[in-house]
Formats: sequence, C-alpha cells, structure tokens
Amino acid sequence: IRPAVGIDLGTTKSCVGLFRDGKVEIISNKQGLRATPSCVAFTEMGRLMDEEAKNQAALNYPNTVFSAKRLLGRAYEDAAVVKAEGNSQVQVSYKGAEKSFFPEEISAMILGNLKEMAEDYLGQPVTHAIITVPAYFNDSQRQATRDAGVIAGINVLRILNETTAAALAYSLHHPDNGERNVLIFDMGGGAVSVSVFSIDRGVVEVKATAGDSHLGGDDFDNCLVSFFMGEFLKKHRENISHDRRAVWRLRTACEAAKQTLSSSKKATISVDCLYKGINLQADITRAQFEHLCANLFQRVLKPVERVLQDAKLSQTQTDDVVVVGASTRIPRIREILQDFFGGQPLNQLLNVDEAVASGAAVQAAILMENRSEVARNLLALDVASVLIGIETATGKMHGLVKRNTAIPVVVTRTFTTLHDRQPDLLIRAYEGERAIAKENHLLGRFLLKGLSPAPRGMTLLEVTFYIDADGILSVFALDKVTGNTNPIIVDAKKGQLSKEEILRLAEDHEKY
Repeated sequence: IRPAVGIDLGTTKSCVGLFRDGKVEIISNKQGLRATPSCVAFTEMGRLMDEEAKNQAALNYPNTVFSAKRLLGRAYEDAAVVKAEGNSQVQVSYKGAEKSFFPEEISAMILGNLKEMAEDYLGQPVTHAIITVPAYFNDSQRQATRDAGVIAGINVLRILNETTAAALAYSLHHPDNGERNVLIFDMGGGAVSVSVFSIDRGVVEVKATAGDSHLGGDDFDNCLVSFFMGEFLKKHRENISHDRRAVWRLRTACEAAKQTLSSSKKATISVDCLYKGINLQADITRAQFEHLCANLFQRVLKPVERVLQDAKLSQTQTDDVVVVGASTRIPRIREILQDFFGGQPLNQLLNVDEAVASGAAVQAAILMENRSEVARNLLALDVASVLIGIETATGKMHGLVKRNTAIPVVVTRTFTTLHDRQPDLLIRAYEGERAIAKENHLLGRFLLKGLSPAPRGMTLLEVTFYIDADGILSVFALDKVTGNTNPIIVDAKKGQLSKEEILRLAEDHEKY
C-alpha cells in the first residue's frame, strides 16, 4: 500500500499524521515538535521554514509570512498584500529582489515542508495526502487549498472538513458506543468551525455545520497588542504602530502571555528596548484578558447556536461536546461552552493540537484501501457548508443545493435561450443565503459555448451541477435538441489560478 498522510494545514501551526498498524503516528519536525509553525521567511541567502522562519521574524518581519491560509481563495486588504491582475499576492524581498507570491504558493511551501517531514520519517516518497480545511471554507478557498497541494507535488485525495477529521479521531476512541449526537467545537489560530455529527458504530454523518472565519488565537493576540500599544502611547507618548519589528516583538510577547494565562491567573509581558530604547514591562491578569477580549468571547456561541438549530437538536440532546484546536485551551472558551450545555463536562479525550491531523490520517488510510480492521470500520459522510445557487434573469438567487445537504451531490436543471440564434449562455453560480444573487459570494461564471442556432426558446440545455466530496463545484452541459453531436463547451471562470499557472508554479516549486 502506498503511504498516504493526513495534513492539518493550520493558520498558525500545521500537523501531519500517518495511519499504520491500526494506529495514528504524528510526525515531528527537525526540532522534534509535532506542531509546526505555518510560517515562511525569505532572506538574502534563501528561504526558511517552520521554527527557523518564526525564530528570525523579529529581525526580518517584512519578509516573514504568517497566516497565509487566511488569504487563500479571497481578496484581502492588508499592507503586506498587493493586487496583481485582480489576485491577492504577498510581496517580499527575496535574494535582493522584490518578489510577489500567490497565497497558494506560500501554502504549497508549507505543504511541501510537511511532505518532506513525512518522507524523512518513512524513508520513502509520499505523494498522496488528505488536506483539511475549516468547515465554513467556501468553494474558492477549497479550490485554492487543492491548488496549493498540486503545486507542492501532492496528489490530494480529499479536501476534508477539520471537524469531520476530528470526528473520525473521536470515533477511533469510541468504536462501539451506539448512536451518539456529538458536537465538535474547533478553534485554532484563525477561525472557529462547529459541526454536529451522528456517530454510530464508525459511521460519521454530518448533521449541520457552521463557523466564524475571523475568530481565533490571532484575534486574541491582536486584542492584546492593541491594548499594550495604547498603554505605551499613554505612558511614553510614542506610537509604535509604524515600526513593524517593534509590533512583531510585542505580538510575540502577547502570544506567550495569552498561553501563560491558560494555566495561570497572571502573566508578565517584558520586552527590552521595544522602541527608541524604552523597555516594556507590564503584568496582565486573566480577568483583564477576559475583559479586553469580551467582544470576541461574545461571538463564541453564535456558530454553536446556529449549528444546533440547523441540526434540530437541543443542548440536552447533545451526548458529547468535544473541543479541539489550540485556542480551546483558553479557560473562558471552555467555561462559555460548559455553561451553554448546562454544566455538562466537555470531552477532552482528544489532543487539541493533533486531533484533526489524526482524523485526516485515518481518512487517507481509508481512501488508500488500508485493510486495517480499524480503518475498514470507519466512514465519514460530509455536507455542503453553504447554500449554492444560480442567478435568475431577474437577479434573484435560485437555490440548487441547500446548506447541510450530503455531498457528493448532483443537481440537474434545464435552461432555454432568450434570443434567436443565441450562440452561448452565461450562468453565474453563487454561495450564500441572500435573496438577491449579487449580494452573495460569486462562485464562478460558467459560459456555455457552441449552442446550435435556433429561434429563442427552442434550444433546451440540460445543465448538471456537481459538488464533489471536496465541496468543489463543477458544471456540465448538454444540448437536449442535438444530443452529443454538438457538445457544449463549459468555460469556467473560477479560482485565482488557471491550470497553466498551477502547472508553472508546480514546476517552479520542484525547481527551487
């Protein structure tokens, strides 16, 4: 059996796992750490990865890239991001020259590094992998993640929801408990994903899923950084916001303080010569931290409430509440969840850093037909995380696939032409819940070319919309009048990168 790994591509940290001999093995990096910083740095000498990249960030902050996952598949307004022909790119100084990278390239570098770690561990090439994404990730973000895998030389077996991966890891520890309703709350560095599952003898079925794309560890760090920048300005009348090195050093200290506050009531922030030779020395209590981040904590329950509503379950009907993701170590997060579920103890059996990679490794083994008894008895059934529809002639949103519909799914609709001898037909597909199509997120434009000349209304087009197991949409079309004698060409405009660009970037990745 060819080895296949599970990769948890995280916003701040990533993890890679392997399932063999009936158990999951989490692979360590060169420093012996099992969770690897999702960080890439560019220097005069070359490129640095993971811990090496993070450790030099204070001295080389403008050329050190963090949180590239938040840029995948989306335009993002940030000082470090430039637009090139409508696409977001990260701009750095590399080997003495200015260079721009697509977020997919940065993610491919991280994936390539994880792939090499697995190859060193196994002593053989690793070409196949499952890559996980937040449950709320839209079509563009999923496609961008798959593209990053292709650029890194990985055959991406599946784009798997992080919460679904965690549910598989949960099932490993609860093989024969009978049918259970399990809620998995996943908060990492960048986002929250919440899913409710029906788990019965190894069959993991998603009932509903929801999330918040900008609520995670990074946001708590930002809150602390803003507070201490304000305190520094008040005390010393110095604004450090324009000094990126000073801000980065302060951020590192704030992140460490946040982690300390998960186990202690008080933490000290100490940065020597933060700005113009002035030291920063300050204490912060857990109560102060919770007060400063109160607006963030208020958002924690919104996706939980929504997912229970969609699943038509009450708190008392939820048999287990499982927390994964590094940010669930924050005591206030756990308190909020436990209070919401009437004091029910949270299930803390899973390693919060490794659960997603563990489940992904199990799914990789299943898809590679691993004959292990454990892998053979597990099955994950996922859902579409958002409503997918098309724009009607009046601009309304016509739903095709409802949120929380089991995937893969095929939907067929018949269209007709509006004009005589119309040569093509444009279909716009959107994601979202708004009634007006343009108020939703544009998935892609599908131009159906090569229609047979006919009076208006005479051409009947059968258009098939296919959402695969990765949650990615494809469109196929057939002229019902002429059949296959005059095939319809679907010219899809979706995703940032064309097939040619992906091939070029993959060649560059291999070359460098």
